[in-house]
Amino acid sequence: MTVTQSSTLQSTLNSLFSSLKQGRLNVKADVNSQEIGTITSVSTGIALVSGLPNVGFDELLSFGNDLYGIAFNLDEDEIGVVLLGDAWRLNVGDDVKRTGRVMDIAVGSELLGRVIDPLGRPLDGNPSPASTQRLPIERPAPAIIKRSPVTEPLQTGIKVIDALLPIGRGQRELILGDRQTGKTAIAIDTILNQKGKNVICVYCAIGQKASSVAKTLAVLNNNHGMDYTVVMVTEGNDPPGLDYIAPYAATSVAEYFMEAGEDVLIVYDDLTQHARSYRELSLLLRRPPGREAFPGDIFYLHSRLLERSTHLNSKSGGGTLTALPIIETEGQNMSAYIPTNLISITDGQIYLSPTLYDLGVLPAVDVGKSVSRVGGKAQRDAYRKVASDLKLAYAQFEELENFARFGARLDEDTLSTIDHGRHIRAYFSQSESDPLTVAEQITLLLVLGLRLFDAVPLSDMPKAQANLRAATKSMPETLITCLENAQNITDEDKLLVINIAKKALAPFIKKVPVEDKDSGLEKNSTQSIFNKPSETPDKHE
Repeated sequence: MTVTQSSTLQSTLNSLFSSLKQGRLNVKADVNSQEIGTITSVSTGIALVSGLPNVGFDELLSFGNDLYGIAFNLDEDEIGVVLLGDAWRLNVGDDVKRTGRVMDIAVGSELLGRVIDPLGRPLDGNPSPASTQRLPIERPAPAIIKRSPVTEPLQTGIKVIDALLPIGRGQRELILGDRQTGKTAIAIDTILNQKGKNVICVYCAIGQKASSVAKTLAVLNNNHGMDYTVVMVTEGNDPPGLDYIAPYAATSVAEYFMEAGEDVLIVYDDLTQHARSYRELSLLLRRPPGREAFPGDIFYLHSRLLERSTHLNSKSGGGTLTALPIIETEGQNMSAYIPTNLISITDGQIYLSPTLYDLGVLPAVDVGKSVSRVGGKAQRDAYRKVASDLKLAYAQFEELENFARFGARLDEDTLSTIDHGRHIRAYFSQSESDPLTVAEQITLLLVLGLRLFDAVPLSDMPKAQANLRAATKSMPETLITCLENAQNITDEDKLLVINIAKKALAPFIKKVPVEDKDSGLEKNSTQSIFNKPSETPDKHE
């Protein structure tokens, strides 16, 4: 080796060692500490974990294999965790890791038309929603300063509700009744009536049977309701932890649209199952039971959920979130623990009576036990004018009908009141998945208030109403627009509606027996109340 080669090799080695030294100085060892706990016990829906000293309340914990849980009890020696998956996949001694975040869910317009679970996983066989924004499922309710009064109505398309129990946008209206009385049907019909009204709907099924959920989805799909609806589902065989977080996750999905300035309707079906799942988790975690074995914070469980439904002011976007929680009563007992809690939290209730259901009055809304404390201020003026005396007349009818069952002899005025009340009850009857437009409802209410339906036999009331609804569509466009906007109706408009109604109801009117002067016998005549001089509408207002 020559001197030149030796010097070149030495220079190369020096440069190499210098680079290695500089690289060693630039490298800094980062210590990534991670708390890992251990499962000490596993039960149905819960797990006890030790070894996570810094875990926070409601923090999301990872058990691996896409299984998570929520830190629920923070005791001195162990943590009670609510599982969001199947407990059989866990074993004592498995590792548990902290995630450093609370439970959240994907939100956004990508969820419209989708069926998901409370974790945001798709249940409709399609890929996961391509949403990049996430919100925590537990969020504080909007402050009072950010809220506005309820001023706009939310039309349900159900005659008895829109007329007597109006719901406003931003209101919380409870739907309660015994099993199989039509509670879900009212909620689904309300969702179907929002088509074309720029209202986004969220339907949250909590612990429902798979067959019931499939039926609901079929109704929404067949009526194009899924175009503006998000469906969140937990079935009866899902862990109670999923039932527990489902309504909160659904509310976060709805709040995304509300904060964007949209009008949103959310249905919780039903919160009775939600309360039972929470009771199950609390008892498994050894929390002290109270009335009906529910834990002491069962009221707060629902109050913090329903307080998130409101009407935001213009500075906060002006969006609304209307809630229709559903609960189930047992033996028509409205004074049970959960029903009284929800009645005190919400702004009114719609009670469905099994007695009316057995009589075939559908929807079986008991007007006397139902109330809307806020929606009346949001009801349009046209509704108030044509339906202001309807509730009183119906209440009088119910009292007289009960009295008449004792066989008492009644005068003509009382018999007329009872007959009119029966026509009111027949008017309230409505087929499922058949919501009425505002113009149709106001027309029918106006005709009902003028007692033009009283000449129609009760058996023909459904056909008569259908004929009148069809006639409504042939009205002048200006009159239809006026009725749809529920503006003040002039006397000329009322006379026009009355004349159209008389023609539509003419095939169904009762024949009035009149005396034959020649024979002294009675014979049927086509004379009816419609042949009498029309009374002016002002007399009935």
